[in-house]
Amino acid sequence: MNIVIKNGTVVTAIEEFQADILIEDQKIIAIGKDLDVRGAAVIDATGRYVLPGGVDQHTHFNFSFRTATVRGFETSNAALIGGTTTVVDFANQQVGWTVKDSIEDYMEKKVIGKAMCDYAFHGVVFDPSAALFKEITRLPDIGVPTIKLFMAYKGHPYHCDDDSVFKALQASKESGVTIMVHAENADVIDVLQKQLLAEGKTGPYYHAVSRPPLVEIEATQRAINLAAMAGAPLFVVHVTCKESMEAIRDAYNRGLPVFGETCTHYLVLDTENLAKPNFEGAKYVCSPALRSEMHRNALWEAIKKGWLKCVSSDHCGFDWKEQKHLGKDDFTVIPNGAPGLENRLAVLWTYGVEKGRISRQKFVELFATAPAKINGLFPRKGHIGIGSDADIVIFDPDFKGVMSVENSLQGVDYCTYEGMEQIGRVEKVFLRGNLTVDDGIFIGHAGQGEFIKGQPFGLAYQE
Repeated sequence: MNIVIKNGTVVTAIEEFQADILIEDQKIIAIGKDLDVRGAAVIDATGRYVLPGGVDQHTHFNFSFRTATVRGFETSNAALIGGTTTVVDFANQQVGWTVKDSIEDYMEKKVIGKAMCDYAFHGVVFDPSAALFKEITRLPDIGVPTIKLFMAYKGHPYHCDDDSVFKALQASKESGVTIMVHAENADVIDVLQKQLLAEGKTGPYYHAVSRPPLVEIEATQRAINLAAMAGAPLFVVHVTCKESMEAIRDAYNRGLPVFGETCTHYLVLDTENLAKPNFEGAKYVCSPALRSEMHRNALWEAIKKGWLKCVSSDHCGFDWKEQKHLGKDDFTVIPNGAPGLENRLAVLWTYGVEKGRISRQKFVELFATAPAKINGLFPRKGHIGIGSDADIVIFDPDFKGVMSVENSLQGVDYCTYEGMEQIGRVEKVFLRGNLTVDDGIFIGHAGQGEFIKGQPFGLAYQE
């Protein structure tokens, strides 16, 4: 049966207009007024905004730290409740395996039959060998046009030195693969961590002290220089501080294809969250660390002006009571990460659009369109246009509430944004034309999500 969404205000990354949307066979087939919709099921969106389904390009459903393991795709209905219809998840390479085999094993064992939203993947380097650099050129063949390297985490299998980053950049450019980096100086962090622990400074707040802005600034600039020497595009994930953002902005203005993102928690939280008593600060241990208000303000300016291209959640669902408490006496073993998959729209709308920091069109660009372009999913995803997947969010801008773990689907025992104001609510969500959220309640099922292959030569090669 065809579906028509009528009487809503359609918002895209470039415009806003009144129109009806006709859906057939999972696709948008017509947009306009006075459409011939005989026989179609009618959805009345009067007083509502009609938005493209969100694309969250930074999630971790597959991560372990010591004995702690994150919540997986069995909680991916949280994405849909939050207006995100597609996630681009980090699929970690297994040491000694190819990236291809690692992703296929992950899909078979932990994704297929569980995913409730659509999904794509980034590769993540755990074994920077000569074979890996050759494989990078073949990643587009399996629909994975992006791969991430960690410059941080000295001593862990996923730490990559400059040699590995440079070789990956060299290998990427001819095949249109986008290299992503987590930019922090691993050696300096290691020194600071050991010094702080030796001084008896073990609490969550010292996580930020051990990872000051300069470790990110230095590594970001170094990654930019490596990319320039390799002649390859670069994408810096989860940018947190003013100077790192400026390094990316200035490199782009010099003609280098250098880009970056930030994440919702860096826009609204700060180091004082890490100082909360009774080990509550551990809930906010993520890397890079939270920053000060000055950095938050700079990041809002950056996303408004396009200096950073999108806002992701960096969703990473470790429990507080059992898993974060592994670091009760040593902040260096607190599992890093903050759950936020379902809160991304609420944070961006409430503290961005409603506060006048970004327009509704910029919101759509940051939330859906730009991440789709970065990962080779546009125009199938992240866009309301004829031929695009019918991933559509009907959004009620008049809702007033608070964000809380009490109504969360993330499967984690706390909410990163607990008690914060929420303006607006996702009312209905269509995933490829199938109603999967109705009146704010998930009505879909496990396994309805599909693997969406990304195309090479994404936004980082086009601008």
